[in-house]
Parts: sequence; structure tokens; C-alpha cells
Amino acid sequence: MSERYEKTGGGRVLGAMTAAFGGLFAVGLLSAVAGLARPADDLHGAVLDRVDESGVSHPVTAVLLNFRAFDTLLEIGVVLLALFAVWSIAPPQGRIVAEGAASLPTGPVLEAFLQIFLPTLVVAAGYLLWRGAEAPGGAFQAGALLAAAGVMLLVTATPFPLAIPAALLRAAILAGFGVFGLIGAATAAAGREFLDYPPAYAKVLILTIEAAAAVSIGLALVHLFRGGLFTTRGE
Repeated sequence: MSERYEKTGGGRVLGAMTAAFGGLFAVGLLSAVAGLARPADDLHGAVLDRVDESGVSHPVTAVLLNFRAFDTLLEIGVVLLALFAVWSIAPPQGRIVAEGAASLPTGPVLEAFLQIFLPTLVVAAGYLLWRGAEAPGGAFQAGALLAAAGVMLLVTATPFPLAIPAALLRAAILAGFGVFGLIGAATAAAGREFLDYPPAYAKVLILTIEAAAAVSIGLALVHLFRGGLFTTRGE
């Protein structure tokens, strides 16, 4: 499989993409470090004084998605970079499993447990995503729950409802970083600082970023566990 993948040129393309992404990430990181200002004496007080301007009411979310949003963008980039590194070793293949991963045989008890627990994880992820504006939660916590649901599907013989094209999976994995970056570019094009949201749209933009990031983080973590993209039998 590896030799066939290399012969198609897929390995070279993925390697070039990984190198390009790594280079851009390094430039962004160096720029962020070079532009660091001297820390304020009372950062907690400064955050609380301006939390009403952030679009959310929880100070941690305000810092992560508004005041220091560039840091969070880079954190999502780290997850993607790790995934690209894994894919460069185990090249992505084909489509998502349509008939189950067949790692652990399922029985009536496990099947009943999965039917209850998997939807609960998805609902809990949605709750944490929405609740993050006012309390601890957000994209990373929601993404971790989605990843847990995905890993449970992988390690059991639970069938997936349909085959998902590899291109769509890659797009969903990149969506969090892409949406985050596009919103930052839009704010810069509008004459504001990069990721400096207009106060009237801050909450909507933050929720949009977090929703895309949660899906991306969940899928990225599952694929880090899996190695390559999920494949259909026989591909």
C-alpha cells in the first residue's frame, strides 16, 4: 500500500503540504513571539474589566477566543501539524469504514450501551460548546467528547451509516483552522487588527469559530488514534 501510494505521487504531495504548513506555522509562531509585549501586572483584573467587550461572559473564553485568539489559532495549528506528521508516516487512504472497524465484537449489551452513550456524548459536546460562552467549556472540550465517540466506533464493530469521501473528511478537519483564519483575515481587511472582532458581531463570530473548531479537533483526534483516514473494506 505504501509503495503504491508513493508511486501515485500522493506521498510527495502530502510531504510538500506538511513542509509548507510547518513553515507557515513556524513563521507565525516567531512573529507572535517577537511581538510579545511586556506582561501587565494584573492580567486577571484587565480581563475582567473588558470581558463585556469580548462577546462572551466567561473570562477564560474571552481570553482564548478574543483577547488572545491568535494563541488559540496556533494551538489548533499544532493539532493539525501533528496529524499531518502522522499521515506522512501512515498515508491517508480511501473512505470512511462503511461496515465497521471490526476490532471488538459487539454483543447485545455493548450495542445497547453504544446506542445510548454515543448520542449522549454528541449532545454533551454540543452543550459544552454552547455553554463555553458563560462557563468552563468550549471547542476543545467539545472536540474531545466527539473524539471519544469516534474512538468508541473505531474499536467496536459498530457499522457507520454511510461512506464519507476522504476529501470531505479532510475539509472538515481543516475547517476549524480555516474558518478561524478567514475570520481573522476578514477583520484585518476591514481595517481592524487580525482577529479583533467588531463588538456587535463578537459572539456570533466566536460561536462560529468554536463550532468549526470542535468538529475539526474531534476528527483530528480520532484520526491521530487511527493513523490514516478511515478506509472502506477492500480499498
